[in-house]
Amino acid sequence: MAIDRAQVRHVAHLARLSLSAAEEEKFAIQLSQVLGYIEKLNAVDVTGIEPLAFAGDQDPSQAKAALRDDRALPGLPREEALSGAPQRDAQAFLVPRIIE
Repeated sequence: MAIDRAQVRHVAHLARLSLSAAEEEKFAIQLSQVLGYIEKLNAVDVTGIEPLAFAGDQDPSQAKAALRDDRALPGLPREEALSGAPQRDAQAFLVPRIIE
């Protein structure tokens, strides 16, 4: 599947990006190559192959060994956490109001 400059321009508009004509052409070529590669991957027969939890796993049981226990650890003291804040009060970070 080929991507043309008009499609790149449309996606750039949705993402609020400003691209030059040269960038539109460059990205059209690169995105077309990516989609071509994905088409090749889709053509591969993966019948009987189990998905992996992590890239490089050979045995799904090994995935469990890579994970640590989920447990609460002590955090920073409040004063230390607030020490680098540009604006703060005694208990919290102060940020500009964005919702009226």
